[in-house]
Amino acid sequence: MGVAETVVGVGGGDVGLPTRTNLENRGIITPDAQSCVAGCGEMESTQHLLLACNTFGSLWSMVRAWLDITSVDPIILTDHFLQFTWSSGGLRARRSFLQLISVLCVWVIWNEINQRLFQNSELSPPLLLDKVKLYSYWWLKTTNSTITSNYHSWWSSPFTCLGLI
Repeated sequence: MGVAETVVGVGGGDVGLPTRTNLENRGIITPDAQSCVAGCGEMESTQHLLLACNTFGSLWSMVRAWLDITSVDPIILTDHFLQFTWSSGGLRARRSFLQLISVLCVWVIWNEINQRLFQNSELSPPLLLDKVKLYSYWWLKTTNSTITSNYHSWWSSPFTCLGLI
């Protein structure tokens, strides 16, 4: 199983992710309790939460702006992961970095959903982007001794800090 399938489930469905649609399909919640935790009124599925939701899906465009890359948002999760990963070119180090960012975005979104559900706490999409920046910096600083830049440099130009420009 590839990274994309591990993150989103085989075929991009709700396999294993306890979204409200998946919980309703299992008989755990009623059909009237399936609306998105962000309050947009749509059905809460993996596809919706990670890509289509105006609140959580907007994180991807903010991340692309931060990284100064362009790509489209495919509507299938595995396609989205592949498109995002390859959007900055073919260098293996760049793809690896974008894989980290992609998985980290999903993790930040999922944690925000849990915060909204269980802690009655809500962050805006720009603050979710701040978490992606901070966590990616911490992760790479801990695992990659070649990053000599400070956090402020990372905030403005991560590819430069990684020597990938």
